[in-house]
Amino acid sequence: MNARFQSRLIVPLFWRIFVLIWLAMVVTVIVSSLASRVLLDRERAAIERQLELRDLGFEVSAIQQTRGRRDAHRFLRAQGDELGLHLMMISADDDNRLPAAIRSRIDSGWYRQKPAIVDVGDGYRLVAWPKMHGEGWLEPRVFRFLEIGLAFILITLACWLIARYVSRPMRHMESTAKAIAGGDTQLRVNERITARRDEVGQLATAFNAMTDQLCTLLDRQKHLLRDISHDLRTPLARQRIAIELASEGGVEEELMGSILRQNERLDTMTGQILTLYRVTEEGGGIARDPVRPVDLLNQVLRDSADYAEHHRVACKLVSMPESTGVTVLGDAGLLQRAFDNILQNALDYTPPGKIVHVSLALSSGWISLTIEDEGPGVAGDILENLFEPFFRADKSRGGQGWGLGLAIAKDIIQAHDGDITARNSEHAGLQVVARLPVFAAD
Repeated sequence: MNARFQSRLIVPLFWRIFVLIWLAMVVTVIVSSLASRVLLDRERAAIERQLELRDLGFEVSAIQQTRGRRDAHRFLRAQGDELGLHLMMISADDDNRLPAAIRSRIDSGWYRQKPAIVDVGDGYRLVAWPKMHGEGWLEPRVFRFLEIGLAFILITLACWLIARYVSRPMRHMESTAKAIAGGDTQLRVNERITARRDEVGQLATAFNAMTDQLCTLLDRQKHLLRDISHDLRTPLARQRIAIELASEGGVEEELMGSILRQNERLDTMTGQILTLYRVTEEGGGIARDPVRPVDLLNQVLRDSADYAEHHRVACKLVSMPESTGVTVLGDAGLLQRAFDNILQNALDYTPPGKIVHVSLALSSGWISLTIEDEGPGVAGDILENLFEPFFRADKSRGGQGWGLGLAIAKDIIQAHDGDITARNSEHAGLQVVARLPVFAAD
């Protein structure tokens, strides 16, 4: 594949753009030159025709003197029908007989715009102009406008094609990159773009290769963590049984209690990792049933009461009356885990004697859970990283954990078509807001 790609003839994008613009300019110049040549040829033919009209004028003058003005007029009409011209014999002070358009041409400074005028003597002139716009009667100003307009159209069309040729694959790669970032890791830049023999084709090929490599690494990481989590559970369970048996045998109680707590921490961590990848893999395909968020929140608060009391942290719940009967569609166990992780994060980073503020509110078809602590807050430049797996803001918040709680909460909330955000509150602590679409409300 690589050898075949390298053997193809590469035409740089720079030269493609250069040649397209150059060809557009050349075509414009050639067309303009041809049009100018045709115009000059026609004007030359019109000038030459005036020499023929001079003989005709003298003939008409002779007929008028010998046979009268009426016969001369009939002769002019017959000759005009034959030549396709308007022919009129006028005196020097009889210009009013001419049409206004012809008089304006006579007064024009451009010889090419003037009718053919032949002096036939005795103060008379023969005036000729075509019955239809034809040879020698194209306005130079009109031609200039046509020439400029044609050049503008050709150059505009060339620039549009160039811009489209360059920007269309770029927009496709941009939308592909956004889709991949949004979770569609199977999407790639299409073959029509990768087959191009220029920098854009090379970029698209490199982009697909980079995406394949990154997705492979991510899949390996996911499988590795998942396998490690599964493999850890069995020895942890056996270790726990051994610890309990050892404690019954009279081993020092304080030491066994410490070992047991570390065992529980490891078991909790493996459980959270498995939950994270379960949600990641299932995504929007999780089972959904009507669930009351207020019930889940009350259960979470009851479960964390002992932990909060041990750390001397109070939890204050404020719930709007209309949010009590609200239900959402989702997995009750997963949503409870998400609420618990958010609350646990607030409890871990709230100093003793402070309060964690919990509120539930209904607004515009969404129910919002807001949990705000009174801890040290988070630096503004790392707020967006709080929901990344294994990220810990240790520099600003002194709690302990593995950086999985908020990441799991985010995946669960998003799998339920909701969203979650974090910001520093007015009281310097961290405020996390999770929103879910309402399924039904009393």
